[in-house]
Amino acid sequence: MNKIDAKKRIEKLISQIEDLRYRYHVLNDPTVTDAVYDSLQQELKELEGTFPDLKRLDSPLQRIGGKPLEKFVKVKHEVRQWSFNDAFSAAEIYDWQERIDKILTKELGHQPKLQYVCELKIDGLHIVLTYENGLLKLAATRGDGVIGENVTANIKTIQSVPLKIKKSVDIIVEGEIWLGENQLKEINKKRKLASELEFANPRNAAAGTIRQLDPKVVAQRKLDCFVYDWSGGNDLPPATQAEELKELKNFGFKVNNHFKLCETIAEVLEYWQHWSTNKTKEDYWIDGVVIKVNQRQYQNILGYVGKAPRWAIAFKFPAEEVTTVINNIEVQVGRLGTLTPVAHLRPVKLAGTVVKRATLHNEEQIKRLGVKIGDTVIVRKAGDIIPEVVAVLPKMRSGQEFDFKMPKKCPICGSVIEKKLITEKSRDQSVGVFCTNPNCFAKRQMQMIHFVSKKAFNIDGLGEKIVIQLMEENLLKTPADIFILAKDDLVNLDRFGEKSADNIMAAISAAKSISLSRFIYSLGIPHVGEETALALADNFNVLANVKKATVTDFLAVSDIGPVVAQSIYQWFSDVKNQQLLDELIKNGVAIVNSSKKNKARGALAGKKIAVTGTLKTLSREGVKEKIRAAGADWVSSVSKNTDYVIAGDQAGSKLKKAESLGIQIISEKDFLKFLS
Repeated sequence: MNKIDAKKRIEKLISQIEDLRYRYHVLNDPTVTDAVYDSLQQELKELEGTFPDLKRLDSPLQRIGGKPLEKFVKVKHEVRQWSFNDAFSAAEIYDWQERIDKILTKELGHQPKLQYVCELKIDGLHIVLTYENGLLKLAATRGDGVIGENVTANIKTIQSVPLKIKKSVDIIVEGEIWLGENQLKEINKKRKLASELEFANPRNAAAGTIRQLDPKVVAQRKLDCFVYDWSGGNDLPPATQAEELKELKNFGFKVNNHFKLCETIAEVLEYWQHWSTNKTKEDYWIDGVVIKVNQRQYQNILGYVGKAPRWAIAFKFPAEEVTTVINNIEVQVGRLGTLTPVAHLRPVKLAGTVVKRATLHNEEQIKRLGVKIGDTVIVRKAGDIIPEVVAVLPKMRSGQEFDFKMPKKCPICGSVIEKKLITEKSRDQSVGVFCTNPNCFAKRQMQMIHFVSKKAFNIDGLGEKIVIQLMEENLLKTPADIFILAKDDLVNLDRFGEKSADNIMAAISAAKSISLSRFIYSLGIPHVGEETALALADNFNVLANVKKATVTDFLAVSDIGPVVAQSIYQWFSDVKNQQLLDELIKNGVAIVNSSKKNKARGALAGKKIAVTGTLKTLSREGVKEKIRAAGADWVSSVSKNTDYVIAGDQAGSKLKKAESLGIQIISEKDFLKFLS
């Protein structure tokens, strides 16, 4: 990027960040998560670092927060409120350690033996509590770091904030106000019934609650508070950060117990890694780890630079929402012929991976969001897996952006397209655009990729690139062709050798035996997912019964409605599909038929079982099959009707819910014992 373009981009970034800051801190109208705000600030920081002479006095990197709302009384902080500099990689943490080590070595005349205290960075609202003679006198928001807002009446409603501490001292402490996820669900239920806008996340709910004028409303929402800093008062805090946290607890404050004293940066990184994968186990949101030099003496020597302490740094977790730019929009054709617009992005790191593309779902979504090619957008991972564009930042526009138009013909085969109503359980009805050509090459590619996927035939080595390569070489025309491939067909192709060809042939041979439910799923029948395929297998037992079933027969299956029943019937009535089934059987596919009678004799017959965490010997698909083979039902979520929860390493929120409901928790080893 040249200097002229950089200057324009910096102007746009400052304007956008200032707008978000004003909405968040002044108008109490938070529209984006902290991760989005961090992403914009990080880009600005990089540009200012590359072009330091373009740094402006009004840059948001020169401030902490915003001016307080007029509806609360303003108060001046006795102790200046600071923010932490952020780090996003281990290399940045080592750089920080090296910088402070050099400063201390110079000041002390010898290399210090540093210790570090790691604390969870709670994603809530910063609060400053002032106590006089042990009694709570003032509770104030951070505001701009110098002037905050008096929210004492609201804070007094929080049960974890003591109105009187255990020692009659004058002290100023700092902490984080937060709202539990379970409490947020209860609040949103009530707001929905009252036709009020639901809170997007606990952080936004906590911020909005603290700024309520009526303390009764605050009391009903059951906020919580962790205290983590002794920043002022008549007495000096202890000599170390670890001792300070323990003393704050002795005063009667609620202190997060997950802090850890570390002797090395390697231990710090282990702590960060542990919580980056275990953060969802807690009821409160955690967006990183704060690392502080433990020794107060060293903190005083290091002091502050700009608006942040040198002796501390916030090591953020990978962002779940980031901002980036749409370079182009292209249309993909799915296995059912659905035309899906996909945004090609300026590469950006999201949730630990570099994202280059994100779905825009359909034409309606593009219009609803107002997306243009060239826009700066917010991207997140839907279900932590699929990147999607969720919002546009129109204030970032330069005037060079332009509209996207859906093609009038299939971009792959040039066939006529048609619009049809999409009916899905998980979302409102919408209009989809479909290619009308049943032999469209893109359709056949996606159908083939679905056929060999993990939940279907699960043929190891036949990934998307290999499948497309084999189709382009005319070695695969239908899924049945997979089972008549020969080693000689593969060894002369690019990316293949003797060993890789042998491996794929062995994987194909092993995949020939398949359960009826996985076989039905592999066919890619519209509206038939994993659970519907399982229901069909359980009800009809053998493929022959499915093939001859009527729409009425399908409607008799639990959870199958008219649209799905008609779709299944049409698929099995199609002559080409019937030919495919015959060819698959002819080419050696053996279907292991279902039997309710056999299932009823299973070791866990009739039980509902959920799985959480990573198992040592079983894949997620493998444990599902074993659960079902034992006569039990695999369930995706935990409820009072769940009989067992199998817990592996790094078990998530399901484990916590199971414990709260008194559901029996078993290990992978225990589960396998049930089956023996």
